[in-house]
Amino acid sequence: MTSADTRPASHVTTGAAGGGGAAAVVVGGGLAGTTAALALADAGLRVTLVEGRPRLGGLAFSFRRDSAAGELSVDNGQHVYLRCCTAYRDFLERVGGAHLMPIQDRLDVPVLDADPARAAAGARLGRLRRTALPVPLHLAASLATYPHLSLAERASVGRAALALRSLDPADPELDRTDFASWLARHGQSSRAVEALWDLVGVATLNARAADASVGLAAMVFKTGLLSDPGAADIGWSRVPLGDVHDGLARTALDKAGVRVETRTRATAVTRTDEERWQVTVENGPHSQEQLTAETVVLALPQRETHGLLPPGALAHPDRLLEIGTAPILNVHVLYDRKVLRRPFFAALGSPLQWVFDRTDASGLQGGGQYLAVSQSAAQDEIDLPVGTLRERYLPELARVLPAARGAKVRDFFVTRERTATFAPAPGVGRLRPAARTQSTGLYLAGAWTATGWPATMESAVRSGLSAAREALTELGFPQGSLPQEAA
Repeated sequence: MTSADTRPASHVTTGAAGGGGAAAVVVGGGLAGTTAALALADAGLRVTLVEGRPRLGGLAFSFRRDSAAGELSVDNGQHVYLRCCTAYRDFLERVGGAHLMPIQDRLDVPVLDADPARAAAGARLGRLRRTALPVPLHLAASLATYPHLSLAERASVGRAALALRSLDPADPELDRTDFASWLARHGQSSRAVEALWDLVGVATLNARAADASVGLAAMVFKTGLLSDPGAADIGWSRVPLGDVHDGLARTALDKAGVRVETRTRATAVTRTDEERWQVTVENGPHSQEQLTAETVVLALPQRETHGLLPPGALAHPDRLLEIGTAPILNVHVLYDRKVLRRPFFAALGSPLQWVFDRTDASGLQGGGQYLAVSQSAAQDEIDLPVGTLRERYLPELARVLPAARGAKVRDFFVTRERTATFAPAPGVGRLRPAARTQSTGLYLAGAWTATGWPATMESAVRSGLSAAREALTELGFPQGSLPQEAA
């Protein structure tokens, strides 16, 4: 279907175009939906994927912007992943994009302390780096020389890390407790929380320690820092995210035989008299279609999913509405010259959180540099006017980056995702539903479902795989033919 489709509302189809086998409809073309659609198609199902936006990729996307520096390709936000994100890495391989999103050889995070009270002579640089030694010795040298903590604080961090390593993130009791309280009980000073625990946690959880459950925080730190020496090595896209999550993903779907319909919104999911599912979709006021299938995967945000759930699909459907959301703000600055030598850095004692060089990925021409400032847990800033944010961040960048003090700003703009992730608050674990519903043939996917992970690209991909596995199991596929669960 396209926006020019003039077929009448009574038009009916019976599943997706393609070969034999059962039909499936996947609603939502983000990472979760794309993953589920590929897995189902690879198993031989006739799959239709519908997405309301004109593109795939969900909230990890790109757009074109005309600026004073020429046309740019802009990511809506800075997205990174870690070596331990095995499902997302498999997704990149599946769509042919792994080479466009390489990973560091070894974890290396420059951390600038810009607090004037602690660095009167200028910002102090520290680094979080790993060695090839086994866990937990791989971070010992870095922690021993980390200048942003005192000797006593470094020792206490080591003790807390060992305590974290012994936790079971799936323990329901940890879901009910906030991470800040746990850190306080384990001797962590406010400085240690700022300079280490929140430095990592805010970026991965989209919440500060006081607003995050111990269960999700333990999952992040155990998996990323305390499981394998290379688990936390960082990867990020060297091209616009849309090239991978939309362009390459769409090519992979096409090759797999998936019928992809963008600008198409699902408005109802109902059961037919033949015990199949009927998904009503529309791409305009005068164009409606009924898609009929044995399997339906709802890969939408929690509120949209709640609106489409048929009666009886979940024992407690309103719990989906109790899952909160958290915003992310990105500030984009184009300078007329190079002001940052590193690909990225994290900041302490500053409104800045993480700053990335996006020059090459954006296609910026004619010299200069494009920086993206990624601000997670941005509840206090998400609705501030652009002018206010400009007054806040340009002087701060000039203060932290000496080379920016004489540079001309060629463009300044902001991207906002007010519901970027689900909020990892204490108690959220009991609200997150499994992939399988109580209705035969109906499954849920999305980073907010019960993957055990916080709201990351990894969680989204895992959820799509889980939904596909459950669907294929219910259809009678043998275990050996199912998509493999990520390590």
